[in-house]
Amino acid sequence: MAAKPAHRPFSAPLTLCQARNIHRGMRLSRFLLRPVSTACVASVTDVLVGYPQALVSRIGHPVIWIGRLIDGLDRRLNIPERTPACRRANGFVASAVIVAAPTLAAVALERSIRRSLPHSLAVALSGVLASSLVAQRSLHEHVLAVARQAQVSLPAARSAVSHIVGRDPEQLDEAGVLRAATETLAENFSDGIVAPLLWMALGGLPGAVFYKAVNTADSMIGHRTPRHEAFGYAAARLDDLVNLPAARLSALWIILAALSLPGMDARAAVRVLRRDARTHRSPNAGWPEAAMAGALGIRLSGPRAYNGVPVAEPWVGDGTPALRPADLYRALALYRRACLIQTLAGLATTLLLARMARRR
Repeated sequence: MAAKPAHRPFSAPLTLCQARNIHRGMRLSRFLLRPVSTACVASVTDVLVGYPQALVSRIGHPVIWIGRLIDGLDRRLNIPERTPACRRANGFVASAVIVAAPTLAAVALERSIRRSLPHSLAVALSGVLASSLVAQRSLHEHVLAVARQAQVSLPAARSAVSHIVGRDPEQLDEAGVLRAATETLAENFSDGIVAPLLWMALGGLPGAVFYKAVNTADSMIGHRTPRHEAFGYAAARLDDLVNLPAARLSALWIILAALSLPGMDARAAVRVLRRDARTHRSPNAGWPEAAMAGALGIRLSGPRAYNGVPVAEPWVGDGTPALRPADLYRALALYRRACLIQTLAGLATTLLLARMARRR
């Protein structure tokens, strides 16, 4: 008796709508593959090498170059004799120039790289150049210096923290110095690492330059001082806007890091985040600070002084505000794990996009 032919499962043909959706997905994955790969290269390069001091001495740094542009526009357009309305309008013009000029230069540079090199080499070179806009290594080094100096003496710790905070270090006791360093670690994890890598993953090298121009403008002219209250309004509001997604994402990375480290409390991180993130003076900094405070079981923010002026800020977290050097070392461990999780997420996304781009 002849064997029956093997049954083949029925496979319905794709409809026109399904085919279009698949085609759009492939195009989107190809579009995102290059910038996401660039962000992964930049992240790994920054961890391994950082931005060598020899380069800073020889050619400077992209932030220094952007800072010179901002300083020049501030001197020429921010005229004290003008009305506040005029100075605010000039601030909008200055912000547009600050953002557009470096970003367009980065677009031209990346296009030149793409035309001159094969795809893989172009992505690698763009990532290496973009690594100068990420601060994983330098942030770790500066905060680690505070932890080490706090074990030596209070004056040494004050000197170390003065390089990374804006408040008056001479008014801080040891716990205040350590809180300031921990807050800086949390806040700069968001706007110095997660945000530039996120914008890089969306727009490649130009995306990272765009973000860094906005962030540098805010740090230089986005202050509520008599000189910059009106002129820096546009820069400050734009920085708040572009940091919104990164602040939330940085809190997620910190919570995931707390889940994977002994002695950390991820549940407390979520609880403090939901309760305290929106009470912070900044619409964005409160997210990573609250997540870190909850994970470590400490209290951050609170009253402080800027330029000798006391500022009453609400506390963030439930634990003790009396930090010790060991608490800052724990914060650094949490920070390193959060950076690792972010890098692994980027690598996984790159592999997924590459697979989707090869689909037939």
